[in-house]
Amino acid sequence: MARTRSLNPFLFFPAQVTILTSIVYIVLFAVVIWVAETVPAAPSNKTPVAGVNLTEAWLDLENITNGLYHPWGSRANEQVREYLLKKIEEIGERNEVERKTIYAANGTFTSETEGVKALNIFASDSSNFTGSDGWTKRPTTLYGESENILVYIRGQEDAEGDWWNTTVPYRGSSGVLVNAHFDSVPSGLGATDDGVGVVTILQLISHFTQRGNQPKRGIVALLNNGEENGLYGAKSYVRHPLSQFPHTFLNLEGAGAGGRAILFRSTDAEVTSFYAKSPYPSGNIISGDGFKRGFVRSGTDYTPFTEELGMRGLDVAFYKPRSRYHTDEDDVRNTSPDSVWHMLSSALATMQALTSYDGKEFEGTPDKRGRLVTGTGSDAVWFDVFGLGFAVAKLSTLFALSVTLLVAGPVILIILEVLIRKSDKWYPFAGKRYLRSSDDDEAVRLHGRRGFFRFLMAFVLATAVTVLLGYLLAKVNPLIVYSSEYAVLAMYGSAWFAVAWFVLKGASSIRPTALQRMFVLIWLYVLSWVLLVLTTVGENNLHLGSGYFFVIYNASVFVALLISYLELFVLPNVQKYVEHVLGVQGDAASTRPGSRSSRNLLDQGDNANDDGEATERTSLLRGRTNRTNQNTFTGVSRRRADRDEVPDDVDDPYLSKHYIDEQAWSSSLPQWTWLLQLIFLAPINIIIVGQILLLLTASINQTPADGNAVLPVYLLTAVLTVLLLLPLTPFLHRITFHVPTFLFLIFLGCLIYNLVAFPFSREARLKYFFVQEMDLDSGVNNVTLLGVDGFLQDIIEEFPSAAAQKLNCAETAVANRNGLAECSWHGLPPNVVPRKYNGLPSNSTHKDWIHFNVTKHGNSASFSLQGQKTKICRLYFDDPVSSVAVEGGASDDRQPNVPEGGSNQVHLFSRTWDKTFRVNVTWDEAQAKGQTGRVACFWSDANQPGTIPAFDEVRRFEPVWSAVTKQEDGLFEGWKAFSI
Repeated sequence: MARTRSLNPFLFFPAQVTILTSIVYIVLFAVVIWVAETVPAAPSNKTPVAGVNLTEAWLDLENITNGLYHPWGSRANEQVREYLLKKIEEIGERNEVERKTIYAANGTFTSETEGVKALNIFASDSSNFTGSDGWTKRPTTLYGESENILVYIRGQEDAEGDWWNTTVPYRGSSGVLVNAHFDSVPSGLGATDDGVGVVTILQLISHFTQRGNQPKRGIVALLNNGEENGLYGAKSYVRHPLSQFPHTFLNLEGAGAGGRAILFRSTDAEVTSFYAKSPYPSGNIISGDGFKRGFVRSGTDYTPFTEELGMRGLDVAFYKPRSRYHTDEDDVRNTSPDSVWHMLSSALATMQALTSYDGKEFEGTPDKRGRLVTGTGSDAVWFDVFGLGFAVAKLSTLFALSVTLLVAGPVILIILEVLIRKSDKWYPFAGKRYLRSSDDDEAVRLHGRRGFFRFLMAFVLATAVTVLLGYLLAKVNPLIVYSSEYAVLAMYGSAWFAVAWFVLKGASSIRPTALQRMFVLIWLYVLSWVLLVLTTVGENNLHLGSGYFFVIYNASVFVALLISYLELFVLPNVQKYVEHVLGVQGDAASTRPGSRSSRNLLDQGDNANDDGEATERTSLLRGRTNRTNQNTFTGVSRRRADRDEVPDDVDDPYLSKHYIDEQAWSSSLPQWTWLLQLIFLAPINIIIVGQILLLLTASINQTPADGNAVLPVYLLTAVLTVLLLLPLTPFLHRITFHVPTFLFLIFLGCLIYNLVAFPFSREARLKYFFVQEMDLDSGVNNVTLLGVDGFLQDIIEEFPSAAAQKLNCAETAVANRNGLAECSWHGLPPNVVPRKYNGLPSNSTHKDWIHFNVTKHGNSASFSLQGQKTKICRLYFDDPVSSVAVEGGASDDRQPNVPEGGSNQVHLFSRTWDKTFRVNVTWDEAQAKGQTGRVACFWSDANQPGTIPAFDEVRRFEPVWSAVTKQEDGLFEGWKAFSI
């Protein structure tokens, strides 16, 4: 008789399938979540490596942040710089290294002390740069003066002497650069952006200068200033004599505020292999491809190192939570020693591997432009597994594997089908089979086509429901994903599972088939094969490796489907099966007259001719008796034999071991192979796809506050959720109703919550952007906030200065804030320049905060511009200028002054206070007349209450679910108009 239950834990029965699939998914996805939400614990030993002290690193981080914003143009920034210089000097003294501090004046380097120079500190220099804003692609020219700190740790194989003092290109063994920036934004305390990177470099200096740890290749440790304003520190480094020495680099950054530091991007597979030495490597090629295709709009110092210096290296950064990024919650309270150790341990292992490398892979010489020629390396593919293992491969290898799977998979399956057909065991898609030895048209229905389109129907319906739920959230409560991403994922997963189960289980109950698992795998293989085609095209044409998981997906589905093909070999020969079925039916009818089936035959008598078409539930022995010519084959009529069913009272082990009402020929199929298929399908895809799902969700769920569209967030997470659950579909029809019922209740709860819940919280505060502008001639000032429409107005309602005013709100015109609203009102007047400052009269006003003069010469003009108590100024032109020259500015072919199409702005950054900038600009001849624009300066220091009262008010009265961040280089911009 057909079996429905067994105590064997490995059989393909409902209880076993329900329990084992639930365990696999629950356990593995729980581990994936745990890895994503936790950071490996720092060692209890505070000196886990020689020269590394975790307690000291944490205290340095506290001192760098110190509750103060320290952007360029603040006194706190100078204090941080002095603290870092002091710490480096202390490290040198503690490790008893002979060192000298080197100062630069007019490009000439001299030293305070002589001797063996194992450690050289470049404390200040006169480097500057003038170049276009290549990162954001804006029509802007940048001018910056270096306030970087550079430390050179001489390697065992480095050239002797002060080689940086010569104009001859360095010819010795190349070194390694490690970089972090010590400035913060005016609205952020900079603990992870980039304080952790800074203290990591301090510990690296301590480690590599300790006795016995001198690296084989020299190290340049760069602590740069001005990254937050436009990568100024890295761009200034391009002009420094030391920049010719390193050919590889490790950049340490922060685009979140805690958690794990992941490998953001890498130039090539060869250099990525060094990061794989980390004890807790984390990262995925998807982030690198996001930068490559422009989907990630943040910039890091990685850009000038690769594009202007031609170096090969790595970008390691914190990436979540983004709601704390560039806010006052980027502090030591919201990071941990574990996060410090995660970045430090990765940096230490990577630097040890890079500096001890014996090969010539990264050697090279500068070209005519001074750009290093070190080769480009191979495009890389990388991903971690549970933050413990790290896979690195060349993109060419992935492409070869993709092509192999695309070709070999179908060929192998075709060959197997041919062999199975030759063995006469190809039951899939089989209809009737006739008895060759009979003159009659007796046949057995094999029902090999039954259920082929079930998966397609279930997949389309369940996926459509999931996608429509994403559209619903984007319409009703679009920002709920900002704080409740797991509620959204739970809603997606439970809805898709419930709908797919209902279709597959319902169809299986009505028309059961033993081929449902195989048919689902065929559809999965077709789907994964199509996705693999797209992946292969992306690998070859766009050099994208993010589709690597489709390669794994296709391979795992292929192996599972291969098992189903091999299962067919154990089935009986179709023709022999037909003969056996007809024989069993005939024997049952002729030898057991008392049986139910034979009684039915006798009772029908002459009326059997009036029977309708047989159904699936019709007994196989039901038929008609021909009065004139009894069937020659054991008395069984054609009508009865036209089924594949077996009499209920026949105990034939050849036919009666099938599952319930599935085809009798399936009795020979092994009942344990499903477990092999589950093992090949589920674990690897749960881990790989699950990690990608959580990484992308954490990376993009809070980006709508920056101006990104919200619908792609919902659609992308919906698609990945479907991919996560697809490996379950071959077994879905065997799962009992308890699981989908429970998940349906979860779906209802999550749906209601996602539709009505407030989308922000103290742990996930909505970011909005602040800037105050003032016409210094008229004294009219406006506070402008940018943020999500509707919620921005709710925030502004809390501010006393805006309560009695009419807000001017509109969609913002700021290029990188598309989709956000912009609201302005007359704000509290600033006090950024005190009276009598720098010789100003006691009755000075805001008009005295900026002094400028402009002289026109044909189609050129000379500007003289000075801001009081600031280091940052700008020139705005209504018509773009074709050339820019800043007095004292260096020129470099690697950094063109003006982008194609001209510059509408010139940004000026000085290392000294109150600098007078002198700038010469030229317009095209057609634009030489009637030029207009503005001169402006920025003030960024809001550490002293009352300096920028409008910003103080915002911080004091903003709702607890919101967080202010900066919009421009400074918090307050004062300007004056010019016309020439």
